Amino acid sequence: MGTNSPADPSRAADWPLPLPREATAELRVLVLAGGLSYERDVSLKSGRRVLDALRSAGVEADLRDADVALLPLLRDDPPDAVVIALHGSTGEDGSLRGVLDLCDVPYVGCDARSSRLAWDKPSAKAVLREAGIPTPDWVALPHDRFSELGAVAVLDRIVDRLGLPLMIKPTQGGSGLGAAVVRDPAALPAAMVGCFAYDSTALVERYVPGMDVAVSVVDLGTGPQALPAVEIVPRNGVYDYAARYTAGLTTWHAPARLSDVAAARVAQTALAAHSALGLRDLSRVDLIVDEAERPHVLEVNVSPGMTETSLLPLAVTAAGLDFGELLRTLVARASQRRGLGQS
Repeated sequence: MGTNSPADPSRAADWPLPLPREATAELRVLVLAGGLSYERDVSLKSGRRVLDALRSAGVEADLRDADVALLPLLRDDPPDAVVIALHGSTGEDGSLRGVLDLCDVPYVGCDARSSRLAWDKPSAKAVLREAGIPTPDWVALPHDRFSELGAVAVLDRIVDRLGLPLMIKPTQGGSGLGAAVVRDPAALPAAMVGCFAYDSTALVERYVPGMDVAVSVVDLGTGPQALPAVEIVPRNGVYDYAARYTAGLTTWHAPARLSDVAAARVAQTALAAHSALGLRDLSRVDLIVDEAERPHVLEVNVSPGMTETSLLPLAVTAAGLDFGELLRTLVARASQRRGLGQS
């Protein structure tokens, strides 16, 4: 991991003071990780990191998979709060959150409705665009339409409309799976086929050159605040699955190497996206900052990665905060929602 400067502990001065340990001494927390999505391995790593951080902060926590044993456990021995460390559809399409709502088990993060909205990239981008938040032009193309209308004709029209280069990625999914940058029209069909391997609908987006940054948003009781932006520098120029999880393929700078003006714009844009999508507790907003220092929102993640190389933990450190204490505050706030409804 690269950094342009050491984390400044004074950055934490504007954040709420840590809760007294006795305030959370009786809490029992369940960390959900694993699932059956393509991102299972990453989820398990996230779950173990969250588990260790909570325990280091003095919170009683256990790790469980989202399998057939989960509902009996929630019925017979419900935890005080759940941390969802599931990635992919299991943790982000809103379905699991809806089940937790039915069981009256509070959880960290946004409710089922907002999760469904953020999970579907074209729907989320439409909401962002309506709210005046910049996001690259796009078209969503289901595999069936791609085949029925003729691949060559459809792709030619997309290039005419959006130009080159293009970013191809699944409309639902994460970790860079199925994503590709297309600079030559001849490479577009293969990129579409690769995308359809992970989702039945492809998001074809105008590629915006610039600096890749991620801004994590957290609410520790005083309203949503943006953590320092993390700059992402993949060796091959694309932050795909290999670049995210293979040692040496990506360098991260936390905080990002942005001017003060650009850093403020990025933070404001991330907070606006978090609010427009109706999110809660925490999120991660992925953006491109173009050469004019204008931010463009690419997508918003409601169950961000928590591994050693994940962006939210890097931002927490850059803010001068303790990861375990941050999680402890979030689960304490979530536990207070029991019986009040999650939505």
